Amino acid sequence: MIMSDNPWQRARTQLKNTAKHLSLDPLLLARLSNPDRVIEVSLPIKMDDGSVRVFEGFRIQHNNLRGPYKGGTRYHPKVDMDEVKALSFWMTFKTALIDIPFGGGKGGITIDPKKLSAGELERLTREYARKLAPVIGPTVDVPGPDLNAGGVIMELLRDEYSRVVGTDTPSITTGKPIDRGGSEGRTESTGLGGSYALETFLRLMQRNPRGMTVAVQGFGNVGSYLARYLQEMGMRIVALSDSKGGIYIPKGITDLKAVEECKEKSGKLAGCYCVGSVCDLSNMESLGGRDVSPEEVLTLPVDVVVPAALENAITEENAKDIKASIVLEMANGPTTLEADKILARKGVLVIPDFLANAGGVAVSYFEWYQNMHGETWKKDAVFEKLKEKMESAARSVHEASKEYSVSLRDAAYIVALKRLAVM
Repeated sequence: MIMSDNPWQRARTQLKNTAKHLSLDPLLLARLSNPDRVIEVSLPIKMDDGSVRVFEGFRIQHNNLRGPYKGGTRYHPKVDMDEVKALSFWMTFKTALIDIPFGGGKGGITIDPKKLSAGELERLTREYARKLAPVIGPTVDVPGPDLNAGGVIMELLRDEYSRVVGTDTPSITTGKPIDRGGSEGRTESTGLGGSYALETFLRLMQRNPRGMTVAVQGFGNVGSYLARYLQEMGMRIVALSDSKGGIYIPKGITDLKAVEECKEKSGKLAGCYCVGSVCDLSNMESLGGRDVSPEEVLTLPVDVVVPAALENAITEENAKDIKASIVLEMANGPTTLEADKILARKGVLVIPDFLANAGGVAVSYFEWYQNMHGETWKKDAVFEKLKEKMESAARSVHEASKEYSVSLRDAAYIVALKRLAVM
């Protein structure tokens, strides 16, 4: 792996470059350049066939200057230490930028959960919770959901942690099912937050969103909700992709719900050309559409491109081919350092990941707060508070960008660093 594609090296380089704009305490810079604690755990479990396998788990507690460590939990075959370090680092800056009293952390297990039965997955999750129990807690470190670890996994972690400490502790995790202490609006929050961020920047730039074209790479939970909210703003969603392929309809994909249902039914987005209730490849010609690869989605002639899949989607190789004037980073770390420089030279506005996708952690904080105070908020109230957080953060980044004559990414780091420096 070359250094530019190593997310941890990229994160530290971004910090070093941004710190040059501020008179930063060297001690703070050193603390932010290294995680507070690196936790590795072995997870031996009995498989359904009676054999025993040992899996590897991580938890990185990057920084807690502003409050408990906070970060998601990934169940993915490619989870590794550098990735988890970088994600915990970005969470420290994300929580500071969005101005919530959390620090940054991240965890994960190197596993393909699709290859485990429900029972094996439960035993693995409970073992993970037992191994982490001494170093996490509602005021210490609060795990949340991430790739392949949603509400069911969060509830298992909460249940096992509660068993270990001897008292029911709903505030130990976020992203739980609503009937188990989860927050209204958590499912939609990351995509909705991204739409609020984009809407704010368009308003500051005096650009009308109506009619603007959008291509979304990654049509999972985040990408699907984002597409829906951008469409409600009047934007035209023309391309969508998942890991297996994508569709491109220049005049616009009108029925996103039908496309979602088609993908859910067939297991892939490719071929989901929907006319009325019929979604089939045979509709492609009448809609004026064509199939596209996930990589091609990023270089289509659109106004806004949204990398909402995995890291390193925009690289030195394809950045020069990006035609959009705005990149809305909904994935974590989707743009390499070299690509960032190329996009800057091209005049492309990049709305950085730890601002664009901060809606999820904002509502995670709302969930934690409700659990800690025994409160339950309605969805409208959650969305109103989320909008306030996202708009305020976007305005702060825009102002810092003007004040320091830097990119939005550097400006977001500056805003976060200033908040970290006063703790």
